[in-house]
Amino acid sequence: MDINDNIDSPLELKISFNKLIEEYEALSNSEDAFTSNRANYILQLARDYPELRDGFSDVSVLETRKDVIKTILQDSFSPILTKNEIKTASVPFHNFIFNSSTRFNSILKTAGEDFQLQMKNMPEDDVYIISCTIILNFCYGFNLSFKRPFYYEIPDADGILRFYKILYNADFCEIIPKENAIEITQSDYDELLDNFENIELWKKKFPPNSYVFKGFVISNIFDVTDDQSISNIKTSLIGDKKRQDDEFSGEFHDVFRSLFGISDLKVGFSIYNQDEGFFERVYGSGMNSYLIGDKASKTCSDALCNSSYDRLLRESKFISISDVEGMFNNNEVPPPHIKSLYSQGVKSAIFAPIANEEGLMGIIEIVSGTPKVLNSINANKLIDVMPFIVSAVERTKSEEENLVEAIIQQECTSIHPSVKWRFAKEAKNFIKAELHGQKPSFKKIAFDNVYPLFGQIDIKGSSIARNTATKRDLTLQLSAARSLFEKASKKDALPIFEQLIYQINEYLADLNKNFQVDSEQQISAFLNEDIEPVFRHVRASYELKEEIDQYFESINEKGNTFYFHRKDYDDSIIKINREMTSLLDEKQLDAQAMYPHFFERFKTDGVEHNMYIGESITKEDSFNPIFLYNLRLWQLQVMCEMENAYYQKQSEWPVQLDVASMILVFNQPLSISFRMDEKQFDVDGTYNARYEIVKKRVDKAFIKGTNKRVTEKGKITIVYSQKQDEREYLGYVKFLQSKNYLDTDIEIVELEDLQAVTGLKAIRVSVLYHKAKDDKEYYTYDDLMKEIKA
Repeated sequence: MDINDNIDSPLELKISFNKLIEEYEALSNSEDAFTSNRANYILQLARDYPELRDGFSDVSVLETRKDVIKTILQDSFSPILTKNEIKTASVPFHNFIFNSSTRFNSILKTAGEDFQLQMKNMPEDDVYIISCTIILNFCYGFNLSFKRPFYYEIPDADGILRFYKILYNADFCEIIPKENAIEITQSDYDELLDNFENIELWKKKFPPNSYVFKGFVISNIFDVTDDQSISNIKTSLIGDKKRQDDEFSGEFHDVFRSLFGISDLKVGFSIYNQDEGFFERVYGSGMNSYLIGDKASKTCSDALCNSSYDRLLRESKFISISDVEGMFNNNEVPPPHIKSLYSQGVKSAIFAPIANEEGLMGIIEIVSGTPKVLNSINANKLIDVMPFIVSAVERTKSEEENLVEAIIQQECTSIHPSVKWRFAKEAKNFIKAELHGQKPSFKKIAFDNVYPLFGQIDIKGSSIARNTATKRDLTLQLSAARSLFEKASKKDALPIFEQLIYQINEYLADLNKNFQVDSEQQISAFLNEDIEPVFRHVRASYELKEEIDQYFESINEKGNTFYFHRKDYDDSIIKINREMTSLLDEKQLDAQAMYPHFFERFKTDGVEHNMYIGESITKEDSFNPIFLYNLRLWQLQVMCEMENAYYQKQSEWPVQLDVASMILVFNQPLSISFRMDEKQFDVDGTYNARYEIVKKRVDKAFIKGTNKRVTEKGKITIVYSQKQDEREYLGYVKFLQSKNYLDTDIEIVELEDLQAVTGLKAIRVSVLYHKAKDDKEYYTYDDLMKEIKA
């Protein structure tokens, strides 16, 4: 076997001891007799076996000359130190070792027969280029450094990975150009500096096997497990992998096992909630808390004894329990953290505070199922890693706060991306003014000449549905109360029982005949102030404890009344709004990709949305009316899709409600500004205020000369005032009819006058529905209802 087999390299490798023998030639003239005699002895061996000096690549020579080679290398591999030093002799960038110390051999033997020695950090794809950089240094004197730390990862007897750093001694190497070597000039060097990854260029300058490597390298190897473990912990904490990642969790446990040298070691965390005085678990894959066990949180007093509390929270010092079982058995009332550890099978543990200048943030928990292996002595290993853990927790807290802020922004007071640039610009001006010692103020943010679009999908009869649910809940509660008093009367016919039954019957009759706005309030007051105090007396005296307890369990804490039918109604509204906003938000991504514009939506009894499009929002000289027309058509189509999505899901909701959709067309550009007090955009100017009046009232408007609302279930209503708007939208309607979004029953109606607004008209057209997303059939609203009920 030749060591150059299957190697693509500019270097032809030859094992040679020439440079080492040259050192002995110098030592042969030493005044020290022992040194000179030893050197002459080595030189005589070298003369007898010239191939050791000339170099060879046939590995069989190593076997036939092994005794001679061992003698030549004896000074480099001292027999006195061989059991302590970790050392090898090899050729560079090759896992071929031909001499090694006793300790290195012992380490490999412990790793097992199946273990394959592999150098870490060795970039296999770049070995050719790295060899070229070595040639540049050796042969041409260029000071080009490519020094990277190389490691072996070798398991010990317990299967724990230990890390060994390799330091090369290249004193006994030489590189000699062959006939096919190309002379490297300064310009060649300059070109190579900017082309590290261009392998073809490097091969052109350094053809394969164009140089001879003669010699060998001595690898001095050091156990750096502690240092590398600390580095790996740091890398884990600052890396991109998240705590929900199974791989991250496993690797994190492994590096701590290497640091402590304990195979069954586990790591837990608990977060300290200072505001509430709780320890809380960290949620994520493989993230346990041995301090609080399987609970979501624990008060500090329930998790720790007083002395441990003081040490961890007040002194910010670690605590260690080397023998959990012994402490549990030797205490009549074991401390709470000992009970928690004992119940989880932990035999020894270390708790260390994660704290900064502001105080405690959490606890890192190192545990083992083996007694005594964790103790106050090796707890000091944590000192070197705690700064990284503290930094990681600080960063995580900051990220969580940013995420919370982002969610609040998204759900409550979000600044739409289309206008965020304007807020950022003003914020920078604010900061500049403050830095220059001026009194900063956040100036008005306004956008002129923008076109508005408004749409809503409104739940029809929501007030009636809620009133019906309220009446049913109150009827249920009054009936339950009456039944309890009737049972109490049978045991003791007190007049107060009869009087309360009479009042209950009056309220029940009134509910059926005349439910007013204040009826709910009156009945709730009666139930809370008159009924409940009597029930508390009856509960103790009339053997109705279970039934009265059931009555109180049925009461909603917020409203102090039964909450069954209203819950169904509220749940339906929540689910409807969630479904509709989700679809609208998804569709908005496509619309923004067409042309950026401002968008906001609101959850009411249904979903409303505002859009504004124009030059001042996009910040670019690119606006064209075609983008407005495109957005109008998009809006009409999406409203049809939302109607379809609603009725496809309707059967899943507790209360079956209908919806009606409306679009308001306003063809004049207007100005909008951000109102800091309400954290939202509003229109500017008296004339523009007309638009807001119409938005708020138009869906309740009647068709002129009728008592019929302009919005109707099963139809899309498009409200406008200009003839050109009518022509434009009739074109959109015709297009969507061709795509089976809309029916052919177009009607144009006039609206009765609103306050300060006259001349409004509306196009009304029925939506065509599909029973499912992939359903090719389409139906009118009435057809769909028949199909659903069939």
